[in-house]
Amino acid sequence: MNGAEKRQLQILACKSRMGAIIGTFNAKSGHPGGSLSSADIYTYLYFKEMNVDVSNPKWSDRDRFVLSKGHCCPSLYATLALKGFFDWNELEKLRHVGAMLQGHPDMKGTPGIDMSSGSLGQGVSAACGMALAGKMDGKDYRVYTLLGDGECEEGQVWEASMFAVHKKLDNLCFIVDANGLQIDGTVEEVGGVEPLDEKFRGFGCHVITIDGHDFDEIENAFAQAKTVKDVPTVIIARTVKGKGVSFMENQVGWHGTAPNKEQYETAMQELTAKLNELEALV
Repeated sequence: MNGAEKRQLQILACKSRMGAIIGTFNAKSGHPGGSLSSADIYTYLYFKEMNVDVSNPKWSDRDRFVLSKGHCCPSLYATLALKGFFDWNELEKLRHVGAMLQGHPDMKGTPGIDMSSGSLGQGVSAACGMALAGKMDGKDYRVYTLLGDGECEEGQVWEASMFAVHKKLDNLCFIVDANGLQIDGTVEEVGGVEPLDEKFRGFGCHVITIDGHDFDEIENAFAQAKTVKDVPTVIIARTVKGKGVSFMENQVGWHGTAPNKEQYETAMQELTAKLNELEALV
């Protein structure tokens, strides 16, 4: 990836983070921490990796994405708005009654959302079904699903992994947003899911571990995933919860807390400064 291309992705990811802060502030609720940690993954998927058509969101041959950790949708919504699926101003109505963008993804009400999700563990099973359907129909589309490391405490994640290996779903890619924190504390204190790489390998998956904020590593991982045959790929993306906002980074309290006005202004100042820095380098 050349420097200009990487810079453009960094700019988009920064805007995605800004959108997550705008949404959760206006909603006075939501999940900023995991939204910020996964913003780079969303950005790469929709602006580099996935074959989608904004003018035809339900195009049958499109690549599919399932946000299994559905509560981290604020930055996904921002990414979809940046891509052109709907207007940016919709972010200000996040979680409002009757609004397009709700607290968890809704495939019936939001263009660009391929699966309604939120109950942890279930999104990965839905992604398995999509990937199997693609195989049965002889389609070339790929399926991507993002889950959290805390979500890996759910048994259904491992049932889905076993199913995906058994059905040879090499068109399926799991991405684990491994930021080390969940609502009740560190993932290791709550459930002790590590070593994630060895566990997924034990189920037969092809596993790649990366820095989930490094676009070169993200690009290389997705490129490698496309070469894997007969088994699904799991990309374990090591990330920072609250990435991009200094007072939110690695702070478990920001898992599900919306910023107040002062915190909103501070967060937006930091992200705006970062955006200006990145745009000056273009």
